[in-house]
Amino acid sequence: MKYLIVGLGNIGSEYAETRHNIGFKIVDALAKASTSVFKPSRLGDMCEIKHKGRTFVLLKPSTYMNLSGKTVQYWMAETKVSIDKVLIITDDIALDTGVIRIRAKGSDGGHNGLKSINQVLGRQDYARLRFGVGNDFGKGQQVDYVLGEWTSEDLDIINPKIEKAADAALAFGTMELRFVMNQFNG
Repeated sequence: MKYLIVGLGNIGSEYAETRHNIGFKIVDALAKASTSVFKPSRLGDMCEIKHKGRTFVLLKPSTYMNLSGKTVQYWMAETKVSIDKVLIITDDIALDTGVIRIRAKGSDGGHNGLKSINQVLGRQDYARLRFGVGNDFGKGQQVDYVLGEWTSEDLDIINPKIEKAADAALAFGTMELRFVMNQFNG
């Protein structure tokens, strides 16, 4: 059985440590734990890991956040993974820093990566893991905030939560989604 786990983020060293790139951080943690290495591929960097008899294709789109849908659509077709075996991992300003929220479907919530995926796929019924990055910004400062780097206090909170989110992504492939939600949400 094969699963597609897509961590959303922006390519380039200037974005590597930003809040918006938490999706990349989580799939990086999955790859590192299995000693797999991402390799450049079409529309993104990818690697495969094995866990409990299942194959997880990990993907970091290279299309920037606003065009993530193109990459997801391409790799769903390339890997022959159906929508029910896709998990999108993204940042969420509506959640406190480090809070994990898994859902079976939903709106884009104003997130440009999810908006692109919804538009390209023409649907919203795919699983997503939203990772809270907080919302400590003033009016009109959202872009600067999500593209800003984590503070040292934030890192103390998020580092153990990255591991928990990686565990949730693996559980997505081995448990019913409602059990994954019960175990990891909050």
